[in-house]
Amino acid sequence: MIAEPVSACPLPSLRAFLGVKSIPSVLWIPAALIGAAMVLPLAYLLARAFGGGEEAWDLIFRARTAYVLGRTVLLAAIVSAASIVVAVPLAWLTVRTNMRFRRSWAVLVALPLVIPTYVGAFLIISTLGPKGLLQQLIEPVLGIERLPSIYGLPGAALTLTLLSFPYVFLTVRGVLADLDPSMEESARSLGHGSWSVAKRVTLPLLRPAIAAGSLLVALYTLSDFGAVSLMRYETFTWAIYQQYQTIFDRSVAAAMALILVLIALAALWGEAVTRGRLRYYGVGSGSTRRQPPVDLGRWDWAAQAFCASVALASLALPMAVLAYWLIRGVAAGEEIDFLWAAARNSALSAGLAAAAAAVFAVPVAVVSVRYPGVFSRTIERASHVGYALPGLVVALALVFFASNYARFAYQTVWVLVFAYVVLHLPAALGAARASLSRSSPRLEEAARGLGRSPMNVLLNVTLPIMRPGVLAGAALVFLISMKELPATLILGPIGFETLATHVWSASSEAFFARAAAPALLLILMSSVPMALLVLRGEKARP
Repeated sequence: MIAEPVSACPLPSLRAFLGVKSIPSVLWIPAALIGAAMVLPLAYLLARAFGGGEEAWDLIFRARTAYVLGRTVLLAAIVSAASIVVAVPLAWLTVRTNMRFRRSWAVLVALPLVIPTYVGAFLIISTLGPKGLLQQLIEPVLGIERLPSIYGLPGAALTLTLLSFPYVFLTVRGVLADLDPSMEESARSLGHGSWSVAKRVTLPLLRPAIAAGSLLVALYTLSDFGAVSLMRYETFTWAIYQQYQTIFDRSVAAAMALILVLIALAALWGEAVTRGRLRYYGVGSGSTRRQPPVDLGRWDWAAQAFCASVALASLALPMAVLAYWLIRGVAAGEEIDFLWAAARNSALSAGLAAAAAAVFAVPVAVVSVRYPGVFSRTIERASHVGYALPGLVVALALVFFASNYARFAYQTVWVLVFAYVVLHLPAALGAARASLSRSSPRLEEAARGLGRSPMNVLLNVTLPIMRPGVLAGAALVFLISMKELPATLILGPIGFETLATHVWSASSEAFFARAAAPALLLILMSSVPMALLVLRGEKARP
């Protein structure tokens, strides 16, 4: 690789100070700016927490705080592990086998990602709760008058697993579809059986994708409020919301949110350890030859049953219950409004956030993958901070910033879009990083050796390599932003209503029929880009 001339950088002393001499300016400058922008909520929390005096910190070091901390970490660990167990077999079945209807199953098992957790939790309670629909169906037959309680850790873990495992599924599936089969074939030629090849070759190659997907699941669980509140399982997010609602002094809640940031940083450290120092790429840009599909034979029925059970529990059941409430409301004379203006607002804000997150993810992913070091690790961790924070905390931080330092943007959709990016950038970053990590850096080195400028290499070599991951990440950000609630309620301009806000307002007032229509519309709108994302990956396969 030919080093970039020193004269190309107008700030050599600054680059030396930051330790980024080997990183082209076209990468490290935007990466640094993005990292700084992503920590705005953290700066707000620090200012609030340290301005709160001893009372805030006394509360942090109580035994009760440690108890809630343990419950939060336990829930995140259970949901992450369960998501891996569910998602990895699904990814393998829909990519590497000749299972019937595999494309349809790939779309169906990815769609639960668009269902808000507060909607999913309510539907599970209304179905599997002690007096839910299931109990009403089996009582005349089996005489069961009350089912066991679904509240607490079991209900919260079940809800979050069913709605967040697609993070791992989509990330692993994208990597699995692009793996060069030559390494697995070489292992088989050396006498290794199928299980040995999977253990020694395939799983290590998938390790970065599994780690990136499970990290998203863990951070999503840490920041969730809807499911844990409805399931009555106290975590840090619930405690933070209670502090914000009951105490005028927000310094206590800010100090508790800082602990949530520390948990997120610990999760990032765990993901880095799991990923390891190995680099997973071939000598080229990736073979276009695909692995011959595994013939399931008589085991096809078992694969179908597994996919059907996951789709039934995570998608069909919630949609069936929503349809039940909708039909029941129509039969009772309830006026149903499908809220097309809210649908347009949802698509607009989520689309802008997806585009911005895709642009932001590129320099951060390139720096973290191609130039590992203190600077890249710092930027990567800074980019993940917002994802671990409740939407309320991020929204309040941006309200404070916009009202004091950016009045021109206050009460505009752009602040809301920026909040979506802060909250959901890791979804785009994880997919882009996993895509780039499988490609050899020799391609970029060769281009630099031919005299290409860093910008030319980025646009014509690196970006085409990253394109599948960047598009997948943008689709994830769009889907997550469509259902974002707390930030939308606080930062949305006056009169700016989305499908998520309508679902929440109707369900919080127990108007379930009114909530069913926008909820179904939200799922249907989000299913289109999800289906296109999954099916697009199939076009390259035989």
